Amino acid sequence: MSDAEGQSDIGADDDTAADADMGDLFDELEELEDIVDTPAEREQVRETMRAAMVASKATSPFGRVIRGYDRGDLAEALLGALLFGIPMAVEGGTQEVAVFLAAHTGALAGTFLFSVGLVVGIIYVADIQDVRVHQPLFGLIPRRLVGVVGVSLLTATLLLTGWGRVDWSAPYLAVANVVVAFVPMSIGAALGDLLPGS
Repeated sequence: MSDAEGQSDIGADDDTAADADMGDLFDELEELEDIVDTPAEREQVRETMRAAMVASKATSPFGRVIRGYDRGDLAEALLGALLFGIPMAVEGGTQEVAVFLAAHTGALAGTFLFSVGLVVGIIYVADIQDVRVHQPLFGLIPRRLVGVVGVSLLTATLLLTGWGRVDWSAPYLAVANVVVAFVPMSIGAALGDLLPGS
C-alpha cells in the first residue's frame, strides 16, 4: 500500500470518528455486552461503559449519555420542581384555574396527561441529553420517568398543603389545585434532572 492510500484511509477513519458520538459508543458497547460469553467479559464491557460515561461528563454538560437513576437525580428533580413550582404556590391564578378544572373532569385529566407527556418529551424526545432506560420498573416503566413525575406530584401536594393553599375537605378541588401546580413543577423537575447531566 502506498503512503497516499494509507493517508486516504486515515482521513476516512477520521470522518467516521467525527460523525460518531458517545451515544454511538454506548450502543456498540451495549451490543457487545449482549454477545460476550463469560461474566468476566460482561464485567469488562460494563467497566468500559463506566469509563466512557466519566469521560463524557468531563467534556460538556450537554450531549452526555445518562444511564441509571439515583438519589442525586431525585434531588435535582426536586430542585427543579421547587424552582418552577414555588411561584405557582403563591399565585392566586392557580386556584382560579383549579376551580375551572374541578368543574371539567376531562380538562383535569387532560391537563395531567399533557404534563406527563411533556416530561416524556423533555427527557426522551428533545435530545437535551442521551437518556438510556436502565432497569425499568416491571420491565416496562422507566425509573427516571417515575422519579420525575413522582417528585413533582409529591412536591406539589406537600407544598400546597403545607402553605395552606388547598383545603382537603374539598378533595376534588384540592386535587385540581395540585394538578395545576404539577404542570410547571414537572417541567422544572425534568429540566433540573437533565441539565446538570448526571
